Amino acid sequence: MIDREGRTIYYNRIAADHDGMNAEEVIGKPLLEVFPSLTFETSTMLKVVKTGRPMYNKHQTYRNIKGKLIDTVNTTIPIIVGKDILGAAEIAKDYSRVKELSNKLIELQTQMDKRIEKPKNVSKYSTNYTFEDIITADPAMKKTIARAERVSKTTSPILVYGETGTGKELLVQGIHHRSARCRGPFISQNCAAIPPSLLESMLFGTTKGSFTGAENKEGLFELAHGGTLFLDEIHTLPFDLQAKLLRVLEDGVVRRVGSHKTVQTDVRIITATNEKPADLLKKKLIRKDLYYRLNVVSLSLPPLRDRIDDLPILIQTFINTYNHKFGLQVKKIDKEALSAFYLYDWPGNIRELRHAIESAMNMSDSEELTLEHFPPYLSELGRSSLTTSNPEGYDVEKRGLKTSVEDFEKRVILDIYEKENGNVKRTAEKLRIPRQTLQYKLQKYKLI
Repeated sequence: MIDREGRTIYYNRIAADHDGMNAEEVIGKPLLEVFPSLTFETSTMLKVVKTGRPMYNKHQTYRNIKGKLIDTVNTTIPIIVGKDILGAAEIAKDYSRVKELSNKLIELQTQMDKRIEKPKNVSKYSTNYTFEDIITADPAMKKTIARAERVSKTTSPILVYGETGTGKELLVQGIHHRSARCRGPFISQNCAAIPPSLLESMLFGTTKGSFTGAENKEGLFELAHGGTLFLDEIHTLPFDLQAKLLRVLEDGVVRRVGSHKTVQTDVRIITATNEKPADLLKKKLIRKDLYYRLNVVSLSLPPLRDRIDDLPILIQTFINTYNHKFGLQVKKIDKEALSAFYLYDWPGNIRELRHAIESAMNMSDSEELTLEHFPPYLSELGRSSLTTSNPEGYDVEKRGLKTSVEDFEKRVILDIYEKENGNVKRTAEKLRIPRQTLQYKLQKYKLI
């Protein structure tokens, strides 16, 4: 906190740690004396004292009196008594470390990016996965892959929807690998992983001198020139940045932060979200104009619970993977554990399945994975399923695996639901599944 003269009157320990200073070096002294790289124009606190208007989430880079570079995002509000502005209070989030790591990521991508002029050296840095790496026997999943293969031949924007862990980036890498841009760079960025205040400079680049500490750096659009830019969780972008992204998508022209010059880029944009696109519009998480620009081609990845027939081949694939990594010789998963897998809802989808197999193989010293090797939420679900047996004469071969599993699941749920006198909460606890999942299944099987 500063007074109207710009002298610090309050400075807590967290702020001192961020700035690399002691409170005694700051309190009572003019702000510009302690932080000489700031000016009346660049200091968020002095600007608020002058205008009396608050500033929210403002990016600021400066050096303290010891020369240490500080990078923060500030929310600053005036202190007003009556009509008099007596000072300003500021809460600063330190993003120095985050920005340092982000810059290192961009530098590494820059080193790997050889551009179209040197295609022979670029391909090995582009993608790790192809369509052949997607393991499935599910008709809906195969249809999605077929559509992805078809659209990989064009340059239209693609919006991919899928729950967490369904393999969105794997599909996107497959599209890039099969496209005419496969020899160009593939740049992937999760928008939710970077603070909003840093996203603009990461996407569009910076110009030296645009703000204190800024250097000439390529943004992700320039890095992806001639290739593919994949932006995951696109709905987390702030609205003002969505508007700037829309302009770039329209003509491919990028202007770095702080620059008056423009750069023409040639980038195929692929975006993804883990929420239903229609819900994003209802919740106003994405601009309508941007949504319609991105959703030229729509691809949807089914959750694991809707492709349950893939469980056996996925399980065996992950067993083989961790046999190789851990030097084990596990051959299979036993029937009781497999039954638990079929009953579980897999909210984390294939990623959760893979981690469950990895966890079990850390615990196993035999050739077969059993219930006790798996996390409690799976092993206990498997044991509860043993109390319900198949009715006599039930023909699994005739009805098929998926129908048989659904019938079995329905009987297990109904058995516990009736024992708990229709109490959804207690039934969900007994089945070790989320309450929302149980309600979905009760409606699905028309038990309520």
